[in-house]
Amino acid sequence: MVAIPNHHFFQWVNQLENSGHDVFWFDVTDGGPKSNKIKWVTQIKGWKLKWDFPLRTKVKKGFPKLYSWIQKFNENNVSKAFQQTLISVKPDVVHCFEMQLSGLPILSSMNKNRLPFVYSSWGSDVFYFEQLGISKSELKQFYNRVNYLITDCKRDYQITISNGYKNEFLGVFPGNGGITIDKSKIKPFSKRNTILVKGYDDGVGKALKVIEALTRVPNKLLKDKTIIIYSADNTVKEQIVKHKAFKDLNVVVYSRYHFIKNVELLEIMGESCIHIANSLSDGMPNALLEAMSMGVFPIQSNPGKVTEEVITHGENGYLINNPLDAKEIASHIKNAILNDTLRKSSQDFNVHFIKEKYNRVILKSKIEVLYKNILV
Repeated sequence: MVAIPNHHFFQWVNQLENSGHDVFWFDVTDGGPKSNKIKWVTQIKGWKLKWDFPLRTKVKKGFPKLYSWIQKFNENNVSKAFQQTLISVKPDVVHCFEMQLSGLPILSSMNKNRLPFVYSSWGSDVFYFEQLGISKSELKQFYNRVNYLITDCKRDYQITISNGYKNEFLGVFPGNGGITIDKSKIKPFSKRNTILVKGYDDGVGKALKVIEALTRVPNKLLKDKTIIIYSADNTVKEQIVKHKAFKDLNVVVYSRYHFIKNVELLEIMGESCIHIANSLSDGMPNALLEAMSMGVFPIQSNPGKVTEEVITHGENGYLINNPLDAKEIASHIKNAILNDTLRKSSQDFNVHFIKEKYNRVILKSKIEVLYKNILV
């Protein structure tokens, strides 16, 4: 497995525990210590630094330009480190998660062998590849080498085909390997009083437009609600502090840099009436699937028509047509708050839908078979 340290990746890998496979993880960024979330996996880390010199962390924090210059000479090449790993491990299959960060850095190494190469598309790397700085030439070379494709939505399979991918498609799977539904954390409709907002505003994520939309919603509709913004970028937090519309409201902000355990986030979702996430690009958002599994009414952007694969507008959620239109988003928030009947009916529907389509227990055996079929 080749991936960045990521919660969804860890969840996927854990579907293979006790499956009979020896699993190795090459941390393509070599960031941080070994993960306790996948203790059973052999974790290949510590390859990046040639020399972990004294006071390195202090230099990194206090003198970033100097540190950047030093690291030009002090870091091992990803491709070479991965090549050495291949020689050492002698894997039967290589599986990379996401193209830009995990796939392209190891492509030169993979071009030197004929190992079965699996690629899981994540987020925006198929739909938004040019904006992410991936050239069509790089894309073509990568697709030519990949033997097996997994996507997290139907849309991305069609895009890869249109961009020249010709090899085997293993199917659509959620990036985290499936959703576990804890019914004990799903609050009844009458006890849901939280509006939950994903706070990414990083160029692709457009949470500031949601914040602007909330200022357009009549105060009387929000005053008895708790508004929680999670994974919030600093610009989002600053806007909330500045805007007078939030002065008299109960607003809680969890910084993007303050880690919230997934079980805690799911518990918040279980007591939320609305979940809002807005972006210019995405694959099938794991946070959306998790929110739906906990019975939340979703208001979600629909880049490249991906979200409409799970949301029918006006039936089990609202689709944001223009992620840059705060007025439209405000209208959806207002309508969702006022329409108790719609939110109540969608709660049971969404929980059942995720249980049927994205159940982690059901997908476990399918994921195990997926790898076994590659090895036949």
